[in-house]
Amino acid sequence: MSAGETDLGIVLGTRPEIIKLAPVINAAERRGAEYTVIHTGQHYSRTLDGVFFEQLELSPPAYNLDVGSDTHAAQTGAMVAEIERALLGETPETVVVHGDTNSALAGSVAASKLDTTLSHVEAGLRSFDRTMPEEVNRVVADHAADHLFAPTADSAATLREEGIPDERITVTGNTIVDAVTRHRDLAERKSTVLAEFGVAPGDFFLLTAHRAENVDDRDRFERLLAGVAECAATAEQPVIYPVHPRAAERIEAFDLDVPAGIRLVEPQSFLDFLRLETAARLVFTDSGGIQEEACILGTPCITLRDNTERPETVSVGANRVIGVEPDAIVAGARAAARAPRGWENPFGDGRAAERILDTVGIGTRRASAEEVTR
Repeated sequence: MSAGETDLGIVLGTRPEIIKLAPVINAAERRGAEYTVIHTGQHYSRTLDGVFFEQLELSPPAYNLDVGSDTHAAQTGAMVAEIERALLGETPETVVVHGDTNSALAGSVAASKLDTTLSHVEAGLRSFDRTMPEEVNRVVADHAADHLFAPTADSAATLREEGIPDERITVTGNTIVDAVTRHRDLAERKSTVLAEFGVAPGDFFLLTAHRAENVDDRDRFERLLAGVAECAATAEQPVIYPVHPRAAERIEAFDLDVPAGIRLVEPQSFLDFLRLETAARLVFTDSGGIQEEACILGTPCITLRDNTERPETVSVGANRVIGVEPDAIVAGARAAARAPRGWENPFGDGRAAERILDTVGIGTRRASAEEVTR
């Protein structure tokens, strides 16, 4: 097969990648482009990936590598070998990776060794904490990529400061705005999750915690839960906590007593989680993507980390980076409750996917204005 037989090779492997690359896939379909989705299987449970393809109305991936969980080196190495095999068969003109996962790292390494261009969506984010595996992944992906799609001007400035030429950088906005814009109203109409959990809009807190630095440290995880529980007790609000499998395993292994007021539930589908984010009084999270989503949806966020690669959320007043000390969590929640809402969304106008495809020259036809804004 000659190079460029397929327009796009899209590498993904986790829930956030599926959600954030769905607009790119949708835009490629509207333009009549040929694309292949390579799913690494980094998230390998139906609740963490399969249901998202269905709800986002995406075709099943052409490749599912079923890599699963392992050490960082073993997992990434297995992905590189299998992604390369798929790319050699498909010969895409452009390979698209997203964000900071091991799947993004593996896709970047595999593509950079082949006769194809590499596009990194959500480029330029930095926590400036090299102890985070995600920080290393995103830096490597950025410096390997031919096209760097920065969500904001600040992200683009970071790339320039690292010596990346300006001609490789395009500010597109964030594709999560595309996804949230398209599905927010649908979630409100179709999701029954609030009734299922017996909560009303504005009368509950939402918690997510899954990062290794939080849940792999028993003492840190315990303090995090204690601080959120104290906020819940003070505000007389229940906490809904969709538990990532990693966190569920640590709760069991550490024999943690989850405080009263925190309700553990299964991971939620995209529409149900979007409804929970929209309706929550406050979101507590250690997820970078959920910081963005809460900001876009107008829900105040408390970040249970010591840093963030989404500083724009803090600048506009949507987010507070607190850490995990209970007193700091309580103080941050009180400040967020008093602060004005109505901040400006810093992540773009919901047309990021179109700008990405325009930049790489993909698609045999242009979508109509009606299709783009649908």
